[in-house]
Amino acid sequence: MRRRMLFSTLVVTVIAVLLLGLPLGALTYSTIYNQAQRQVEQEAQVIAAEVEGGLDEQGTVDVDRLTEVHPRRHIEVRLKTGEVYTAGGWEIDPRATGAPPSVRATASSDAGASVTVWRDTERVRENIVNAWLGIASLSLLAIGVAVGLAMLQARRLTLPLVDLAATAERLGSGIVTPWGHRYGISEADRVAEVLDRSAERIAGLIATERHFATDASHQLRTPLTALSMRLEEIIAEADNPDTVREEGEAALAQTERLVDTVESLLGRARKSQQPETETIDLDAALAQFVSEWGPILRKEGRDVVRTGERGLSARIPATDLTQIMASLVDNARRHGGGEVTVRTVDGGGSVRVEVSDEGPGVPEEIAGRIFEREVTGGNGTGLGLALARHIAESEGARIELIQSRPTTFALFLPPAPGGPSSANQSPV
Repeated sequence: MRRRMLFSTLVVTVIAVLLLGLPLGALTYSTIYNQAQRQVEQEAQVIAAEVEGGLDEQGTVDVDRLTEVHPRRHIEVRLKTGEVYTAGGWEIDPRATGAPPSVRATASSDAGASVTVWRDTERVRENIVNAWLGIASLSLLAIGVAVGLAMLQARRLTLPLVDLAATAERLGSGIVTPWGHRYGISEADRVAEVLDRSAERIAGLIATERHFATDASHQLRTPLTALSMRLEEIIAEADNPDTVREEGEAALAQTERLVDTVESLLGRARKSQQPETETIDLDAALAQFVSEWGPILRKEGRDVVRTGERGLSARIPATDLTQIMASLVDNARRHGGGEVTVRTVDGGGSVRVEVSDEGPGVPEEIAGRIFEREVTGGNGTGLGLALARHIAESEGARIELIQSRPTTFALFLPPAPGGPSSANQSPV
């Protein structure tokens, strides 16, 4: 592109110089030649006046004086009587063939004498050539300046394109931080803004996919653990058909839960679907949840118990409630100690589900950031609580750390219409 811009600028400049320079050269030639012609005509008139004065005073033409005064002219004086005098320092025969180029002018005196003056055109030609050389020099200077400006302009226009190409290459290689360069050229700046917005969108998509991968691995870990324990029970109770059937059904339920969890996480990551909000019976949902987590905690010498008010219901997808509760109980299992308590409370404007344990509590240095991603007080991933809060907030609920020692998390759920908490319902 730069080469084409330089070539096109050079062609346009040369054409412009020719269109201006050729007429200017012709005009210069005509001007210098006409000036020389007028000068010779004035000299002829002056010489005619001198001849008139000499004839009046001396009765003859002073040839020597004319030759001395006009050493580079050829002068011919023709009197009325027919006499011809030749003077001047330039001796030529103007009527001879092959005479050198000259400028000629004729003037007449009042006495009838005719004076003809010839001037050598060598000096005129030199003036014309010098003028043409000046025009040519200025033309070359104009072409050089135009090429220099074209190079600067081409560099100014092509460097943004090179930079934009590098930005696009960075996006293609996975570096999605906005470049932020602007060039003072509106078209290039618009392209740069579009690339920066594309980089931000790509960064968001990549972050979403990464979050999905980490969230999925974290959320699937607990159901897989439960499923593994169910399968171990099946193996241990292989001689008891009723136990095998019961554990097999539980394992199948865990498998269905895995499928639901994957679909929920994938839908949130792609923002293509949201689970349908439904009214759920907290007694039944939490009883099933406690029954699933009881064997896991008892295997570690601990237990999970359900307390609080009964007969409460809330508006939240069952899959989301299961994921949130799994994150809270798993957090208590990994970082807490003793018995895990799941307590339900009718909060008037919301239904509250509290999860607490008998461990040492949350360290003060991370209590204010406990719901941030990758913030953990132990060897955990720091993803469970952040993901639980995200899921809760997407359904109009919220999670809070209401007590650091012992650790107590509260899940505030929207009450079901017509439920115990709906009479005095307020925004969660």
